[in-house]
Amino acid sequence: MANLMYALSAPVFVRILRNLEGVLDKGAAHAAARKIDPAVLVGARLFPDMFPLSTQVRIAGDFAKGAVARLTGNEPPKYEDNEVTFDDLKARIAKTIAYVEGFRPEQFEGADARTVTMKMRGEDKSFDGVTYLANIVLPNFYFHVTTAYDILRHNGVELGKRDFIGPV
Repeated sequence: MANLMYALSAPVFVRILRNLEGVLDKGAAHAAARKIDPAVLVGARLFPDMFPLSTQVRIAGDFAKGAVARLTGNEPPKYEDNEVTFDDLKARIAKTIAYVEGFRPEQFEGADARTVTMKMRGEDKSFDGVTYLANIVLPNFYFHVTTAYDILRHNGVELGKRDFIGPV
């Protein structure tokens, strides 16, 4: 299952993160064309108690880099959360993609059964690799990417399903 664990993680993260870069490009272009301060979109939220676009992008990337690290028995790198522009967010995505692309399928040997322990809401939780990837990482990764997309779409950026999914 090593290659399957790799196939369902690293390449998926890279593809969707690249699509998210394109979504951010459209957000920046929208702000420029309509003379909107880009910081307004970077700080936009769908609802006051939800995270802003910048945090949605950060968290999506954190799930990607955290997953490949933990599934291969490594500690994920920590990035500063200081992005305030579209370019900052794209640079963070690029750094995350480079990190994820540094992993090879053979490093995922035994990942399906590897125990992943992490703190969730102040408690240590442990999962086998398959459960961690399928029930924790992928839903959260897609949730935050989708929410980033939705924030920009809600703010008038012309986006469609193809922007999210990318070329097939």
